[in-house]
Amino acid sequence: MLAKAVTEVPASDAVDGGYSYEPKWDGFRCLVVKDGDDVELASRGKKPLTRYFPELVDACREHLPDRVVIDGEIVVRSGEPGAQRLDWEALGQRIHPAASRITTLSAQTPAELIAFDLLALGDEDVTGSPFARRREQLESVFTAMAKGAPLHLTRVTRDADEARDWFVRFEGAGLDGVVAKALTSTYQPGRRTMLKIKHKRTAEAVVTGYRVHKSGQGVGSLLLGLYDGDQLFNVGGIAAFTAKRRLELVDELEPLVRRDADGSVEHAETDRSRFSSGKDVSFVPLHPERVVEVAFDQLEGHRFRHTVQFLRWRPDRDPESCTLDQIDRAAAYDLGEVLAD
Repeated sequence: MLAKAVTEVPASDAVDGGYSYEPKWDGFRCLVVKDGDDVELASRGKKPLTRYFPELVDACREHLPDRVVIDGEIVVRSGEPGAQRLDWEALGQRIHPAASRITTLSAQTPAELIAFDLLALGDEDVTGSPFARRREQLESVFTAMAKGAPLHLTRVTRDADEARDWFVRFEGAGLDGVVAKALTSTYQPGRRTMLKIKHKRTAEAVVTGYRVHKSGQGVGSLLLGLYDGDQLFNVGGIAAFTAKRRLELVDELEPLVRRDADGSVEHAETDRSRFSSGKDVSFVPLHPERVVEVAFDQLEGHRFRHTVQFLRWRPDRDPESCTLDQIDRAAAYDLGEVLAD
């Protein structure tokens, strides 16, 4: 079941039967399917995640009922107790082809599961039940959960004001926003029947280069940079352009292309990782003179998280004014407080 983006937390009585609100976790969406000792973890796109998180498989085998299907999110936390937050980078590193590395990371950066819905319990398919009933049954699964197990039941509220407080406060622990679910709604796979409210901000960034579109024609994506002192960091990119606009951008950016003494385009590549080891990471470098305003939700370290949206060119801004410290960051908040009962 998916969620539709809205701009604000809806009132609790905005839908018949009312809304239930919960934090929006920023991890890997996952279905946990357990049948006896058989446990499978599947992503939203039905890709198997089981082999990458052996510690979660063991925990599910030990702590969950014999037959159950749970909808949730796999997360990894980092930081000292009292100052922890979700760690997207550490989570991403858990997807590794080498079995030995998977074993090492399962101990070094153990994952946890945040459960927020129930599809089946025992022999009962509960997808046709209203969410209020599914939540009660999910709570019953976690009533006897052993303390310290890496399996958590997400908190919920029916108070819209409390949900709005969570939206602001929990971002400091790396959470993504708030989700609203109609208490009377059934579980509807593939349909956007939930509502999601995510953080949105704007910033000015320097265009540092572009990648050629996979078709070989036009600009596929613009690469963006932000200054920290004298150093210009690559912070992400923008990729959503029409075919016409991709061709126009090539001409517009031509005067900024960095060239060698013989007139050929300078060779440039972004940093490689295991996710891009077999990919072409080359790009056309540009003199950092053009500024663009973008919309984004979070900046993690020196990188924009999720999709960055083009808003407008900013010819009135100096590139050197596009600094990391312009970014509005959430006040730190301990993830342990979010997970606390």
